[in-house]
Amino acid sequence: MIDYYSIQAVESIVPLMCKEAKNADGLKPREVFTKNHEQLVNEGRQWAKEIASSFTIVGTLIITIMFAAAFTVLGGNDQNKGTPIFLGKDAFSLFILVDALSLVASSSSVLMFIGILTSRYAEEDFITSLPIMLLFGLFTIFLSVLFMMCAFCVALVLMLKGHRWIIIAAIASSVIPILVFVITLSRLFSEVCISFLKSYFLMKKQRLII
Repeated sequence: MIDYYSIQAVESIVPLMCKEAKNADGLKPREVFTKNHEQLVNEGRQWAKEIASSFTIVGTLIITIMFAAAFTVLGGNDQNKGTPIFLGKDAFSLFILVDALSLVASSSSVLMFIGILTSRYAEEDFITSLPIMLLFGLFTIFLSVLFMMCAFCVALVLMLKGHRWIIIAAIASSVIPILVFVITLSRLFSEVCISFLKSYFLMKKQRLII
C-alpha cells in the first residue's frame, strides 16, 4: 500500500517526459511498478477471494436459518383466527425484531462479500474499496450472529416459560459462540482496519505535501 501511494507522489512531481520514458525492456515506469508487484497483487486477490468465499457460506447459512425461523411461528397459530398464539406479547415482538435484524445483517454481509468476489482487483482497489467492503462485511456478519443468538434466547424464554434455570443456563451458553466469533474475527478485523487507516492517513499526508 505504501508503495502505491509513494509512486503516486512521485508521479505528481516527475515531468511528463520522464513518465513516458521507457527502459531497456520497453516498459514505462508505471508498467515496471505493476510488473514488479504482480505477484503481490495475485496473492492479495487470492486471499480476498478465500475470505469472501468462506464468509459468504456462513452468511448464507444464517439467512436460511433466520428466514425459516421467521415463518415457523413460535407456539403455533390460533386455529380460529390464524394469528400467532404469542402475538401481542413483548417477547414475541422482540423475537420478530431480532430475527429480522439478523436476516438483514446477514443479507448485507453476503452481498458485500459477493461484491468482493466480483471486484476487478486493481491495484488501487486494495487501498480503499476492498478494505472498506471487507470491514463492512465482517461487521455485519458479526451483527447477524449476535442477533441470531438473541433470537434463540428470546425463543427459549417463550417456549420454556417457568423453567428459569434451564433458560439461564441456555442464555449463558449462548454467549460462548459470540465470544468465539469475536476472538476469531478480532485479529483479521484489526489488521485490515489498521492497514486501511495507515494507507488513508499516508495518502492525506502526501496530498498535503504535494
